[in-house]
Amino acid sequence: MNFRPCQLLLSACLLAISLAARADIIDIDNAELAKLLEKGVPLIDIRLQAEWEETGIVAGSHLNTFFDPSGHSTPAAWLERIKPYAAANQPVAIICRSGNRTRAVSRFLSQEAGYATVYNVKNGIKGWLADQRPLTPAAPAIAACRKDRSC
Repeated sequence: MNFRPCQLLLSACLLAISLAARADIIDIDNAELAKLLEKGVPLIDIRLQAEWEETGIVAGSHLNTFFDPSGHSTPAAWLERIKPYAAANQPVAIICRSGNRTRAVSRFLSQEAGYATVYNVKNGIKGWLADQRPLTPAAPAIAACRKDRSC
């Protein structure tokens, strides 16, 4: 093949742009999540309200359901609700019940919303509970986010 320098430069630029547009999605365990929380990385709990009430929540997490009980979502509306505490140029961690829903949300944040670094809590709240890590009652956080219409 015989490429001209302009074609090579254009190809290199397009590759660099596409790589820069995608964030790192990093699967983490509970020990890593605890370290990130100590550093102030926001944790978004995307479970349903009934799930928060059943188990409690990780202290300091932001409650913001992504999928409704039927599995539907409105990603653009959800994204607007998290922007006040989870900026695209800052790292963010996502947790659900077992780590399945967070994988899809992490891809959305990375590939479509332009988030820089997304941490996926791979075993979810079930893993947090299995490691006997502390949880806090969800009621006060639910009341606060309902007041702000943010959960």
